[in-house]
Amino acid sequence: MPDGTEIAKVERLSKAFGVVQALSDVSLGFRAGEILGLVGENGAGKSTLMRLLEGVHAPDRGSISIDGVAQSFREPREAHVAGIRVIHQEPDIVPDLTVAENIFVGAMPRRLGVLLDWRLLEEQTRAVLARFGMGEELRARDLCARLGPAQRQMIEIMRAVRAGGRLIAFDEPTSSLTGEEARHLYRIIRQLKSDGMSIVYISHRLNEVIDLADRVAVLRDGRLVADQPAAGLSERAISQLMVGRELKDLFRRQKAVKHDAILTVSGLSSEAVHQIDLTLHRGEVLGIGGLMGAGRSELARAIVGFDRRLAGEILIDGKPLRPNDVAASIAAGIGLAPEDRKSEALLLARSILDNATLCVPEQISTAGLFDRRKAFAVVSPLSTKLSIRTPSLDQLVSKLSGGNQQKVVLARWLARQLKVIILDEPTRGIDIGAKAEIYQLIAELAAGGIGVLLISSEMPELIGLADRVLVMAEGRITGELGADADEQSILALSMPQAARSAA
Repeated sequence: MPDGTEIAKVERLSKAFGVVQALSDVSLGFRAGEILGLVGENGAGKSTLMRLLEGVHAPDRGSISIDGVAQSFREPREAHVAGIRVIHQEPDIVPDLTVAENIFVGAMPRRLGVLLDWRLLEEQTRAVLARFGMGEELRARDLCARLGPAQRQMIEIMRAVRAGGRLIAFDEPTSSLTGEEARHLYRIIRQLKSDGMSIVYISHRLNEVIDLADRVAVLRDGRLVADQPAAGLSERAISQLMVGRELKDLFRRQKAVKHDAILTVSGLSSEAVHQIDLTLHRGEVLGIGGLMGAGRSELARAIVGFDRRLAGEILIDGKPLRPNDVAASIAAGIGLAPEDRKSEALLLARSILDNATLCVPEQISTAGLFDRRKAFAVVSPLSTKLSIRTPSLDQLVSKLSGGNQQKVVLARWLARQLKVIILDEPTRGIDIGAKAEIYQLIAELAAGGIGVLLISSEMPELIGLADRVLVMAEGRITGELGADADEQSILALSMPQAARSAA
């Protein structure tokens, strides 16, 4: 099929879930040999569009056609047969099966029509692995339970291509990848494009979209608001299309005047961090920078008490904090929004109301029993303040977008009288509009006298929000930067040799 030929097309596609109109009259084509960047805020309709295209849901109105022929997919299997595949953030891999079995599921070669032909299966698997540059890294009989996120993702891609995928959508594919793993994925995506496939690339990382895409489609509130060539588009222009307004002064806040110390850490050591000294002042945003594995999250866990403190002292408002006691840390006024909100912060099968009131049982009970009226009185104003987009506080947290899930975590801590809040990658995996709201909240917390410890891998975020930046490498603080902080300085202090010098 020549490049530019339309593999698939949706016309006037609409879908509602109850009273929520998720998609309205969306018409979009998907062309061979092209990468389409699909962007929009959380809740804009990107996932709904992909679920309709893949046959997970049926549209209320509109049509889907493949090669010009109208389709009515009743289940994903029918869409897969037509060549449509979606690679989700969490790869659909069976951990107890081998690499070969996962790649060739449903199409494994057999002898006499019954017995699995392992020799032929391994031969076919080696050929697929070689095509995708994974021949040195994976073997046919490797168990998938032992593989990392990037390897599991590659297996799903290989399965999609092996099964005849012609339109492959990638949903936030680099959210769990290292820089080198992401670069390998980019090479694979460009190769698939050159092979004549249609690629849909969904990401909040607009720099990736601009680098990869030939065309960019923007959804806002369930409607298609732009469909244009990527050439000449800037991150700022795309952001403005996504939110419907210009995002001026994203990091606007008055830098803190140094007040008294509210958190003092002296000689803190755990299994992962060594001899940490830091002081956080009232109303200050103190940034923690460094590369993946530098010990930033482990520092947060050691301060709060999740990781065992081996040495050192922590003072909150001048009073010693009991070691290894999370409840004591919370009682002292410390809150933690961890990096992995889904597994470490949220009860996904419970409601917004349940999640937001986890740390304030005394405020939501009467005679020791849960008082729903009191719980609503606590959470309703926080939901409004944080602009949590939901039809009801009884909505399951699992049904919320990433940005709204993060706001629920923050609501939990804002329900208490906080002195210090530790934010570990607070904007990871959320859209630009929700980012702007969280940046504004950070500024408000600091202006209200709360000390904010901000851990972030996004250097513009650190530089723009923090009054000072401490940089870590190999579990040690390697340097402090103030108004002179820039990306080059942070990166230089993030290197392993900087940690050896600090030891």
